[in-house]
Amino acid sequence: MKYKIAVVDDHPIVIEGIVNILSQMPDIVIAGCFITGSDFLAFAKGHVIDVVLLDIILPDMNGIDLCYQIKQATRDIKVLVLSNHAEKSAIIQMLQHGANGYILKNASSKELKGCIHLVLQGQMAFGRGIQEIMSNSEPHNQRSITTLSFREKEVLKLLAEGFTTSQIAKKLFISPFTVENHRKNILHKTGVSNVAALIAVAAKMGYL
Repeated sequence: MKYKIAVVDDHPIVIEGIVNILSQMPDIVIAGCFITGSDFLAFAKGHVIDVVLLDIILPDMNGIDLCYQIKQATRDIKVLVLSNHAEKSAIIQMLQHGANGYILKNASSKELKGCIHLVLQGQMAFGRGIQEIMSNSEPHNQRSITTLSFREKEVLKLLAEGFTTSQIAKKLFISPFTVENHRKNILHKTGVSNVAALIAVAAKMGYL
């Protein structure tokens, strides 16, 4: 099976390098390369795209806003952020707007390929540099983390990998209602309020 990937970056030389890496992947087809967000959105309306490699800084719009627009239009497109921005706030904003992963541009080609395959499998994907940033997020109460039950840790790991409530329920042979209860307990015990923060907790626990 061939997967279609689009690249959105305002630096042609970066696009050229990414295309060179993608051309080495036999299961990947390059759907298109775009310098502006508006050009990509126009293209996406009439074409099937599995993954978009998205930079944050674009000449016509913010990549964070573009990610939100992409996810509003279709949840089927996986958004893998490829950026030089290593600020925790930018990472969290992209995750809150639906990004499926985040990798820094100084990552190796092997790391990029691995992250692409992870998001294609429906999992969250983070480059090594992003994992370090997320694991060094504002400290959570270590005692509260260790009080998670075995099942709660299982649910947390699957949440961090990007699985939905119904998918987690099927994997663990429990009801969606039970999954939601576990999610609420995890949020309460860790003192966080959203999935992005939960991912930071998962990173701290070595799940990413």
